[in-house]
Amino acid sequence: MISVEISGIDLLLETADTSFSPHKIDGGTLAMISALDISKSDKVLDLGCGYGVVGIYIAKLIGGHNVVMSDVDATSVDLARKNAKLNKVDGVSIILSDGFRNIQDSKFTLIISNPPYHSDFSIPKHFIEKGFNRLELGGKLYMVTKRKDWYKNKLIAIFGGVNITEIDGYYVFCAEKRSTHYANARRNKK
Repeated sequence: MISVEISGIDLLLETADTSFSPHKIDGGTLAMISALDISKSDKVLDLGCGYGVVGIYIAKLIGGHNVVMSDVDATSVDLARKNAKLNKVDGVSIILSDGFRNIQDSKFTLIISNPPYHSDFSIPKHFIEKGFNRLELGGKLYMVTKRKDWYKNKLIAIFGGVNITEIDGYYVFCAEKRSTHYANARRNKK
C-alpha cells in the first residue's frame, strides 16, 4: 500500500510487485500531475492508468463521472478499480484496453499518459496518433517521459506544436488540438 498526499489530496493505493512503481509514486507521474491544468468541466482519459493514481487524483478534483481510466494489464485494471473504491471515487469508468482499442468514448478534453518510454516507440506513437482523433478541438494531450526529441518531433508532426516543461529530469509535454490538420493530412495521403 502507498499512502501519499498530492497537492492537498490524500490517496491510499494498493499496488502489486508487478505494477509500475509499486512502492512509491513515480517521479514522472508527479511531475506530470504538477503541470496539469484541470477544470471541473473536463472529460479526462488516463491512458495506461496502472494502479490508478492519476485518474483517481483527477476524479477527486472534478468528480468520477468525467474520468475514464484504461490499461492493457488486467491486474492494473483490477487494482485501479479497488483503489477507486478505497478512495471513495464513484462513477469512474475503468476499462481493460490495449491503447484505444476498447475505448468507445471520444471528445476528451484531456488525455493524460505516462507511456512506457524505455521500449520502442510503437505504444506512444499509437497514443499520440489515436489520441489526436479522440480529443475535441482545444483538448490537450499530456505525456511525460525522460526522452525529449522523438516525442517533441512526433507531437509537432501530429498536433502542429507542443509545450515542453522540464521538471526534475522529466519532460512533460502538452499538445493542444487546434485543428483537424492531422486527420485531413492523413485523408489526403490515401
